[in-house]
Amino acid sequence: MNYELHYQITNFLNTEALLLDNREFEDWLELLTDDVVYRMPVRVTKESKDGFDKNNDMAYYEETKKSLTTRVKRLRTGSAWAEDPPLRTRHFVSNIIIKEGTSSNELKVQSYFSFQRSRGVDHAVEQIFGERLDVLRNIGGDWKIASRSIYPDQTVLTIMNLSTFL
Repeated sequence: MNYELHYQITNFLNTEALLLDNREFEDWLELLTDDVVYRMPVRVTKESKDGFDKNNDMAYYEETKKSLTTRVKRLRTGSAWAEDPPLRTRHFVSNIIIKEGTSSNELKVQSYFSFQRSRGVDHAVEQIFGERLDVLRNIGGDWKIASRSIYPDQTVLTIMNLSTFL
């Protein structure tokens, strides 16, 4: 195992979480490649030995860098009612597994995530948790997210909206 590489990737994912929790969305966008595919398929439970389907064509969202940039710009306007008042969020990343990618400058990274948020004076906490499958690409010595597939463990999401980034 390459411990230096594991440290780099873990630090990258923790830095990403910090940027999102601090609402530094423009800096977060810089962590994405221009051709990024950012998607969260709908989780389908089925009667089988696997118990769920990761190859679902339906998705809560399937975004590009352009659409993610538009979402970030909208968050900075007064019309993002889901973020007014701003949400307090925490992103937790663990169980990071790194494998070789399809090209020499890419890695496949599997991780578990737990996302929690609260709003205003409401004491209720909303959460999503599950698995993320990323392709990270090294561009000029910096790691960038080339693709992310987010698989929540919940088949029915109990959060009010999907205005945040996972």
